[in-house]
Amino acid sequence: MPKIPLDEWIETLVGWMEDHLTVLFDWIAAAIEGIVKGFTWIFMLPHPFLFIVILGVLAFLVGRWSLTLFSVIGFLLIYNLGYWSQTMDTLSLVITSALISVVLGIPLGIWCAYSKGASRIITPLLDFMQTMPAFVYLLPAVTFFSLGVVPGVIASVIFAIPPTIRLTLLGIQQVSGELTEAADAFGSTSGQKLFKVQLPLALPTLMAGVNQTIMLSLSMVVIASMIGAQGIGAEVYRAVTQLQIGKGFEAGLVVVVLAIVLDRFTQAFFKSDKKRGR
Repeated sequence: MPKIPLDEWIETLVGWMEDHLTVLFDWIAAAIEGIVKGFTWIFMLPHPFLFIVILGVLAFLVGRWSLTLFSVIGFLLIYNLGYWSQTMDTLSLVITSALISVVLGIPLGIWCAYSKGASRIITPLLDFMQTMPAFVYLLPAVTFFSLGVVPGVIASVIFAIPPTIRLTLLGIQQVSGELTEAADAFGSTSGQKLFKVQLPLALPTLMAGVNQTIMLSLSMVVIASMIGAQGIGAEVYRAVTQLQIGKGFEAGLVVVVLAIVLDRFTQAFFKSDKKRGR
């Protein structure tokens, strides 16, 4: 039985994109690099102790004392271990990836909720994106954007965007039909019904998708260190390749602290926002 030349088709498609979409890729790379550098500059601008104080105040405003104490102690530990600049680089990459994923994912989720045709096309693509091994995303990212920060962000966006799309779609679908019918009965336009009825009611589910996107962005940013993305992931990768068990444990602990802080911080923010809404 002759083999389907799928690999040749993919390489032909990639070659065509490299020849005809170079300007677009350069523009995307410049925009992403500018956003990452902007976040890094903001995070590195204050002294680490001042940054920790600001983080503690924000944690106290959106959460409880436990979140505040953990955030302050966790980032003091990061500073003590000497991974402050790497952590800020990783935080910039995560926020950039999550921001792009949310900006793209929420409109796509709304589109799927309003269009069955779009849902039939996008849902299988999301299945493909979530089941494909994460390392595979590094290949096209490197091909189109070379090594460095930009391919790491692109791979992270592709890997992390499905939860936002899926849970935005799910949240809108779970809104009671009686409420949408009541909105129609009062003469609401499609935009008014979406922004004043469906999205507010779907907000808890939507925010759960955003939280998962942030966590997946962090995990992919660590993997992206293999293609030149800086940050804690590079320290983990270096420790693994050089069999430095102690350094690897320290860098892994920093990733754990950052992941827990981001997860608890976003959950507490969403809960406090929900209470204010009530």
